[in-house]
Amino acid sequence: MEFKAKTFEELSGCEVYEILKARAAVFVKEQGISYVDEDDVDYQSLHCFFWDDGRVRGYLRAYRDDRHNGDISIGRVLTTEHGKGIGTSLMKQSIPAIKKRLQCDRLRMDAQKHAVSFYERLGFKVTSGEYLEEGVVHVDMELKPPEKADPGHL
Repeated sequence: MEFKAKTFEELSGCEVYEILKARAAVFVKEQGISYVDEDDVDYQSLHCFFWDDGRVRGYLRAYRDDRHNGDISIGRVLTTEHGKGIGTSLMKQSIPAIKKRLQCDRLRMDAQKHAVSFYERLGFKVTSGEYLEEGVVHVDMELKPPEKADPGHL
């Protein structure tokens, strides 16, 4: 699998189509979420994904979120195959790519409640109570840069 991190303008037509297919397969078909996926956020997003034999195997998008003071939000996180470590690999490769390309230290997300422990293993912390989004229980999560040691206390 090849890891890719591209702006919308850098994506090929085939990549856009396969990203939309993967999102529909996971969020609509598998999870039964009824929502309008085409929300115009894709145009301003960095799209991180695993490409394998002409298909998207894992995907997420990151974007400057005006709803959250311009912080970088991660969303639409998915894998098309479960239990193979694709999600962990995707996050571990995407986080540094996002920080470099979007020049940020802190990342946030609206995480589905069932996935909280997955994101916590990657260093994210819950920052809100539970709420419904598209009929699914979510919480806000944040990944902050590591605390720097105070040289005066070493």
